[in-house]
Amino acid sequence: MKKKKRNNVKYSKIVILVSLLLFVLMIGRLAQLGLSTKIDGINLKKLASKRTTKKDILPAERGSIYSHDKDALAQNVASYKLIAYLSPKRTTDKKKPQHVVNKEETAEALAPILGMSKNSVLKYLSKENVYQTEFGSKGRNLNEITKNKIVDLNLPGLDFIESYKRYYPKGDFASYTVGYATTKVDEVNNTDNTTGEMGIEKYYDKILRGEEGYVTYQKDLKGYKIADTKEYKKDATQGKDIYLTIDSNIQFFVEQAIKTAEQTYGFEWFHITIMDAKTGAVLAAATAPSFDPNKKDIKNYLDYTVSSPYEPGSTMKTFTYMAAMENGVYNGAETYRSGVYKTSDGTEIGDWDRNGWGDITFDKGYAMSSNVGVINLINRHMSSIMLRRYFRKLGFGKKTGIALPYEEAGNINFKYETEIYNAGFGQGITTTPIQNAKALTPLTNDGMVLEPYIVDKIVDPDTKEVVLKNKKKKIERVASSNTIQKIISLMNDCVNGIGNTGSGYRIDSGELIGKTGTAQIAKKNGGGYLEGKENVISSFSGIYPKSDPQIIIYASIKKPGGGSQTPISTAVKDIVNNISKYYGHDTVSSPNEVKNYKLPSLINKDIDNIKNILNSNGVNYRIIGSGRKTIKQYPEAKKVINNDDCVFLITNDLHQKVPDVSGLSSKVAKNVLELLGLKVNLDGVGYVTSQSVTAGTEITKGMEITLSLNPKFSE
Repeated sequence: MKKKKRNNVKYSKIVILVSLLLFVLMIGRLAQLGLSTKIDGINLKKLASKRTTKKDILPAERGSIYSHDKDALAQNVASYKLIAYLSPKRTTDKKKPQHVVNKEETAEALAPILGMSKNSVLKYLSKENVYQTEFGSKGRNLNEITKNKIVDLNLPGLDFIESYKRYYPKGDFASYTVGYATTKVDEVNNTDNTTGEMGIEKYYDKILRGEEGYVTYQKDLKGYKIADTKEYKKDATQGKDIYLTIDSNIQFFVEQAIKTAEQTYGFEWFHITIMDAKTGAVLAAATAPSFDPNKKDIKNYLDYTVSSPYEPGSTMKTFTYMAAMENGVYNGAETYRSGVYKTSDGTEIGDWDRNGWGDITFDKGYAMSSNVGVINLINRHMSSIMLRRYFRKLGFGKKTGIALPYEEAGNINFKYETEIYNAGFGQGITTTPIQNAKALTPLTNDGMVLEPYIVDKIVDPDTKEVVLKNKKKKIERVASSNTIQKIISLMNDCVNGIGNTGSGYRIDSGELIGKTGTAQIAKKNGGGYLEGKENVISSFSGIYPKSDPQIIIYASIKKPGGGSQTPISTAVKDIVNNISKYYGHDTVSSPNEVKNYKLPSLINKDIDNIKNILNSNGVNYRIIGSGRKTIKQYPEAKKVINNDDCVFLITNDLHQKVPDVSGLSSKVAKNVLELLGLKVNLDGVGYVTSQSVTAGTEITKGMEITLSLNPKFSE
């Protein structure tokens, strides 16, 4: 009995020691878990946080894109995702159910609205052990009309999650410039991501999209927020709004002219760029075939403004002549034999009329677009280095840096004799429309090349702060006053001279000048050019009006019907006619009737004195108000006008009244009304047909006026 007792004591001591050891190990492990950052390579704090914390993404609203005159070109519209609550626990009052009660009835009602079969809808509604369900792609991106149809069903348990989708209110209007954005669903964060794919949408994607925010909170086992727990929220930063230099009215004139040419003549493609001659701002850029960003019916993803260089043809002769003049080797009275020129390797290069016009001057050679004239000019007086260097000064062979994606530099590499001659008249080299428009800016800016731009400003929609403002930027002086005057004279003779190649572009006022071009289309695999009169790219580079240049025009067309220049000349004259009236000018006066006048400053001058000044110079004017002195004027001082323009004078009247602006172009009417302190909204494009505030109404602070417009000008 005593021995057995000793064994029990011995075993008891062992149990106590083992228990004590296990306890020490547990305390040690607990201390390790509490003090260590990582256990077995796992960060326990982060693991616990992930299991108990939920992070919801707060999407940023994408910025809008506007024209210079504030027309919305790309914006967000409300989009809805349908959800159905399936858990009965959501309902606390059986009289007011908050979940789907009758699944059969709900499926039958939703199916035709969503464009789904009843069984497909029922499949989503029949999920087990889920709190809520969605309805796949058919239940996403619902518009307001579809949403209201579902709301009108008055079925319990249905709800919507609101988001936004990209919408282009004007369809195919300026579509290559604006571009488009696509929206993809982020299944992980259950958000929609919109990404720019073309045009401004792509180039400024990061600025437009803004920065996402988020909210984090403690969640329960089912993933729902635990009541009365703290949450951390970072608000989303909304995307910035972008205002283009595009003028909606001018863009409309251009697109209408191209569409008319397409219906009348036909072509493979047609592109026109209109640039502000004094600033380098792009006022319009249109290409056909076009596309609707809402439908994405795109046939060609390349924007001809910047992305698809081609051989420009004889419009390059303007710049070859400028190179000769700037290098002091040009004599316009020097003669040569036109027709055909044979190079040293036996290659024959001819004028468009291979019979030529006999012995003619270089000046006449420009007007007749003579290839042989350019060859003789280069052969006698120039070199490849001289020509290439000047082309580069004008911006050819390098990107302009305009804010459009996928810009190409083109190619002005030429080395051998025939290549040099061809380059002089625009074959064998490639350029883009924006480069050609840029190269004309020295002719309208006292010899200075301007940098083209298509974004006017970028604005924070919340604070209204202008975060970027573009303006006229001079690059380099490349032409003297003598060169400019001479080239302007040659371009004038080309269009307004009798029997010259540009005579199809002549308008009655004689104010449109320019140079035509026709380039053969190279074969895809090399080995020369395609045969046939239709296998050409025709072009025109012009300035209007010559007396006070306001716009630069560059137009080009591939495989035109109805004659190589006819579709372009018809379109350009129509555009110029509309722009002229839009700017308050007239294109139908004969040159002898046009009297140009440089406006002096009329501010703070007595009305009677102003009347005498303007009457003596044959200037039309309109006085607004009954004050005795002028406090504002339109157009501003130093503007060159003619006897068909009208000067608006705003007097120091304390009780100004709204004037009648019917019949005026939207540009003139808007400028005059804004000088009076009114906020102007434009409905449509073109010319004023009616105004929302009756003429004679006294103007009050903050007054707004809407002008109804029509694209057709009426006298």
